[in-house]
Formats: sequence, structure tokens, C-alpha cells
Amino acid sequence: MSQQNIAILPGDGIGPEVTAEARRVLEWFVARRGLELVLEEHPYGAGAYRMLGQVLPKATENAIRAAHAILLGAVGGTDADAIPRAARSAGGLPHVRRTLELYANLRPIVTIPALYAASSLKNRVLEGVNFIIVRELIGGIYFGKPRGIETLADGQRRGFNTQTYTTSEIRRIARFAFELARSRRRQVCSVDKANVMEAGMLWREEVQALRDAEFADIELRHIYVDNCAMQLVRAPAQFDVIVTDNIFGDILSDCAAMAAGSLGMLPSASLGPIAQNGRRAALYEPVHGSAPDIAGRGIANPLGAILSVAMMLRLSLGRTELADLLERAVSAALTEGARTADICEPGKPAVSCSQMGNAILRELDRLG
Repeated sequence: MSQQNIAILPGDGIGPEVTAEARRVLEWFVARRGLELVLEEHPYGAGAYRMLGQVLPKATENAIRAAHAILLGAVGGTDADAIPRAARSAGGLPHVRRTLELYANLRPIVTIPALYAASSLKNRVLEGVNFIIVRELIGGIYFGKPRGIETLADGQRRGFNTQTYTTSEIRRIARFAFELARSRRRQVCSVDKANVMEAGMLWREEVQALRDAEFADIELRHIYVDNCAMQLVRAPAQFDVIVTDNIFGDILSDCAAMAAGSLGMLPSASLGPIAQNGRRAALYEPVHGSAPDIAGRGIANPLGAILSVAMMLRLSLGRTELADLLERAVSAALTEGARTADICEPGKPAVSCSQMGNAILRELDRLG
């Protein structure tokens, strides 16, 4: 394999802590499995703004454009609230997603028996859960216009956002979901709110039309978002591939995190279209936020970031066997009892962020 550049953006809050452990895992694969990677860290987020006056410095933007893959820790938090809105908009994560055209966000939900006790759901509900949420990432209400806050004639203030999707945006993400389903159990559940939203009606019609025209081998069902939220905690094992819009995917994936035991367990990948050179822009990050309340205390769960590395190995680096190895190492470390505070049972000892990283590296040494 030719040398590949990985841009690491530690970001804010607990981001530097969890990406440090994910980097150690990447370095293990470089040293032990001969991966030819160049790992370079770049400032991004509130810390970058404090140092350089920009949320996304030009050098960082150039680096992520050139990278084979990006590993992000987390951005946002109380420090970011003090940054002028214009500066946040110019360099925030929505801007990065739009700039790199990262339209497909993948959030896998897989239960690990060793973590059943960390979930609020019953063991019988958790058995066999293995699905993936495919979220449209650069459209919908987070990007729609008009948007803003205005003062009305009677002195009241009104906030407004616009939910909007086009045929091409819907069909692009639906096609991704159908093609993904062909490598899994060939089942897609499309989530919308077609009973009250015109954008949801269009979503349902276009997803169905694409399935009928090109993916007759895939089983498709439609479900309203409120029912989907209920089903995710009632019977999550029923799902294979869930495809939905930006805001619903954002909310549902956090809800689904309880099947995995904690938001700290969830990885994600955000992918762009395949370019003429065969590459696609890709950003990998744990689903959790910057968690400023625990930043610097060494207690964050790095497994979402480490499992994001597994997704990178599989989707960007083409090393499925190494991704499988890393996922086995995570499962083994948990089976041996390693627990950060968010997944630890009451009264039992928790390990630190770096100690969890140590546990994963020990399992890689043993398994590899």
C-alpha cells in the first residue's frame, strides 16, 4: 500500500483525550502491521480560534482536503459559545461537511454481550442487535433557508428554520443505503414524517420510486420517526439499515446509543462521493460531543474514537481484516472487564481513558 495521510483534528473538550488513544491504535498498526500512514495533527475548533483567530485555519483546511482520511475528536462546548457566530459558521463542522460534500453519515449500532448491564434495556431486547443508521448529512433543516431570528411588529421574537430536500439529495442517500443493504441483510427502513410534512412526503415517494426502479431485491418499509424512536428501544434487533434525513438521523442515533450501552461507544463515518481517482473524502469521529464537564479529567470513553478507526480501516484504507481485528480487541477488552465510568456498573472500579487505550493495545498484542 502506498503512503496515506491521516489528518487528526483533536478539537475541543474531551476530543484531544480520545483521539490520543485512537492515534495510539493507528500507530500500533503502523508498527505491527506495516500500514504506511503519515499521522499529522492540526488545530481545529475553539482552541484553534483562541490561538489563531480561526475555527478552521487555512493550513488545517488544506490538510483535510489533501488527506486520505480525517479523524476528528470533538468540537463545540462552552468555549465555542463565545466565538462570534460568523466565525463559527465560516469554519464549523457543517461548513466542513458541506465543503467536502460528506453527504452520507454512517452510525453503526452493535451490541456487545459484555455491555448488556450498561444498557437501560433488557437483555432479551439487546440480543442480536446489529444495524446501521444512514443519515443524510448536508441537507435538510440544518442547512435550509430561510432561517434566522426576527422581531415581529408586536415586539415578539420569532425563530425559524426551513426543512428542504430535492429529488437528487434524497435519491443519493437512498441509493447509498440500498447498496449498503446488499452487503448486509437486504433490508432498508426509511424514516420520515410524511403524515404532516411535505418534505417527508417527497422523501417517502422518492425512496420508494428508487427502490422500485433499481433495487427490487431490497426489502423496503417506511416508518414515521416517532414510531421509529419507540421501536429502537422496544425491539432494535428488527432493523438492518435505517435511512433518514439530517435532523431525524441526529436524534435517532443518540436514542439508539442506549442499545450499545453509552453514547461513548458509538463511532461514525461521514463519506463523500467517489471521485474520478477512486477516492472519496471521509471523516471519522465518535458520535459523542466535546463533554466539557469531564474534559481534562481523564475519564472519557475512547472507544467511540477507537471504533471510528476500525471504520477508517475498513472504508478508507481497504483493510477489512485489520478492522475486524480491532473490533475483536475492543470486544475482548470489555469481556475482560475494562470499563470507563460511562459503562461501569455501580460499585465497580472504572478505568481511565488512557487505561482503556492500554487494554485495547494489550488485546491487539494478544490477538495480533
